[in-house]
Amino acid sequence: SSIVTMMDSGGDSGELRDAFGVLPPGDLRRCLVALSEESDLLRDLFSFRFEEPPLAGRNFGNLFILALTRALGSERDAITAIGKILKIRGRVLPVTWDHTQLVVELENGEHIHGEANIDGRGVMDRLHLPHDPDVPIRRAYLDQPAQGNPEAIDAILKADVLIIAPGDVYTSTIPNFLVDGISEAIQETVAPMVQIVNMMTKHGETDGWSASRHVEAIAEYAGRLPTALLIHKGSVPGTLLASYRSEKAQPVVIDEAALSEFDTLVRYADIASTDSLVRHDPSRTASALMDLFEDVVSV
Repeated sequence: SSIVTMMDSGGDSGELRDAFGVLPPGDLRRCLVALSEESDLLRDLFSFRFEEPPLAGRNFGNLFILALTRALGSERDAITAIGKILKIRGRVLPVTWDHTQLVVELENGEHIHGEANIDGRGVMDRLHLPHDPDVPIRRAYLDQPAQGNPEAIDAILKADVLIIAPGDVYTSTIPNFLVDGISEAIQETVAPMVQIVNMMTKHGETDGWSASRHVEAIAEYAGRLPTALLIHKGSVPGTLLASYRSEKAQPVVIDEAALSEFDTLVRYADIASTDSLVRHDPSRTASALMDLFEDVVSV
């Protein structure tokens, strides 16, 4: 099962959320496509984005989810139906069915409302807009309580292993833990928890963060330390790193001494992609996870 945050407020997804009062479909769509066993054509169709007016910027998959929600009467039924159409492996579960907004408080006392505004702090820096991205985030919270999706909570409690995937810490990962019942289920389950540590920092969110700081942030909001960590350790082509300089993103420093202080299993592997982005290679990461699972079940 894949549990998906519902706090996206930017782009096409955010506009559909505001205009039609639906949950933001973008992250759901990406997970559904990623788990699809259907043809490349159908997966490409659900990822297709129009470029010409009047649909410029609109994503076909997002519009399809919206249309199916209206036709079937509920987002739950729409997601189930799309899962069948795309023949997905497993389930894609919204972390909540409630509408709520992500908020962060900065160290200077300012509050930023909305995932898109938090996510775009680095862009705001280049445009000289408010909310200095060099001011660290103090905490994250929701503008109103959200109840965890019972299916998501049940999936956590029944899981063999929990995987915290890499992603934007404050705008993709932590929002899930802010939903009522999610961190409680993570603390209650006996399943081991594996965190795949980010490879790059993000300007405005995790500037200067080491690997251990990423682990501490997840533990703070999830309510428990990961049982095991999977960390990329290997070379990354300088040509790829150069493309991140304008975004003020840096490779996450692997502070092995600090990591060794955690009561957790640490596994290093060369799991970087060799394409045009600094990211985890799906095949290498999956292989490393399978090797790690053999050890983590006995931790």
